[in-house]
Amino acid sequence: MPQLGTDNTRNTQLTRRGILKASAGVAVAAAVGPHLAYAAGSDTIKVGLIGCGGRGSGAANQAVESSPGTKITALCDLFPDQVKAARERFAELGKDKFDVSDDHCFNGWDGYKKLLETDVNYVILATPPGFRPMMIEAALNAGKNTFGEKPCGVDPVGVRRVMDAGKIATEKGISFVAGTQRRHDPKYIETVKKIQDGAIGKIQAGQIYWIQEGLWNKTRQPDWSDVEWQVRDWLYFTWLSGDIIVEQHLHQIDVANWVMGTHPKQAIGLGGRQSRVSPAYGNVYDHFAVDFEYPDGTHIASMSRQMEKCYNRITEQFVGTTGIATAGLIKSPNGNWKAEATDINPYVQEHADNIASIRAGKPLNECQQVAESTMTAIMGRIATYTGQIVRWKDMMDSKLNLMPEKLEFGPMPVAPVAIPGVDKII
Repeated sequence: MPQLGTDNTRNTQLTRRGILKASAGVAVAAAVGPHLAYAAGSDTIKVGLIGCGGRGSGAANQAVESSPGTKITALCDLFPDQVKAARERFAELGKDKFDVSDDHCFNGWDGYKKLLETDVNYVILATPPGFRPMMIEAALNAGKNTFGEKPCGVDPVGVRRVMDAGKIATEKGISFVAGTQRRHDPKYIETVKKIQDGAIGKIQAGQIYWIQEGLWNKTRQPDWSDVEWQVRDWLYFTWLSGDIIVEQHLHQIDVANWVMGTHPKQAIGLGGRQSRVSPAYGNVYDHFAVDFEYPDGTHIASMSRQMEKCYNRITEQFVGTTGIATAGLIKSPNGNWKAEATDINPYVQEHADNIASIRAGKPLNECQQVAESTMTAIMGRIATYTGQIVRWKDMMDSKLNLMPEKLEFGPMPVAPVAIPGVDKII
């Protein structure tokens, strides 16, 4: 099967196609709010980055690459060393793309609130996913156009908070684009439209995969408290990452929901930790296999795995009554089809689309779609953790909130690894 849809960070240069000039956007922007008027009137997008790790730094780089007149002007991270390292990396971009003064560098648990008080008009949220609901809500309440990495949360309470935050974006006329970059990839856009127009007939089944080797892991240092260790090594703690099915496999789950035009009604799954069993890997699993059932009875088979020296597959496939579709390709007795779209870097394109929408005064709002895809992934995780069928209604009613009542450094025992058939996590 072709390896389609793999994440990458190709440095593809984009033109300003689709971005309106400032003179054309001022009148439209003024009608919808001062934050848009400022962006259009000055023709400068001032980027504030919250979460200065590898993904955050990459997203900020891609934002300034995507559109002329875009500049990083503020940085924030829980840890001062992360801010310092990012500042040194970004200095290579030059003053026209990076200009951050000392008083626009923030750290600590409330650092993100201080950044939101500055004059930035485009916020990138790239902290561990557990913090994302409160930061999305805060950014949109502050009237900031926002790019929020995926997933948008790790538990049902947090995801429902993001659903509500989407209404704030609509009311204020500001943008929210999620890090589900396949929705900004012309190859995917063409393919999904073909499927929804009936190119493969009625969908009978689908298979979605993100199975790969392991990712980075940070060794605990003697001076790190429990909380500092968990936040710095956040991939391996469910309260911070949501586990691999949520943090990583959300990409394919989002594509499935996009193709199906809705979210599943229920899920059942199996999984565990067979390779990464050391306490150094926190309390997450290293493999999941989930069956998602959609309202029309269609089943989508999902596999996610992070294990060394194993076969890799990162793709999506949908089987219809008259054909089979993968990204950019349809095989059918009625004739094969291949997308005409040129190869672009969707990590850059998602920022280009977001900034274009801001300057045009027609802001994008992807809160609901990323919230539904995140909730779908969480439903799959909980079905696997418990060994039970979990329904969408269960997720919408669930009181599960993994975020500690008080965020502070200090002791925090690692939650036990979930045992199917024993744990009840609803």
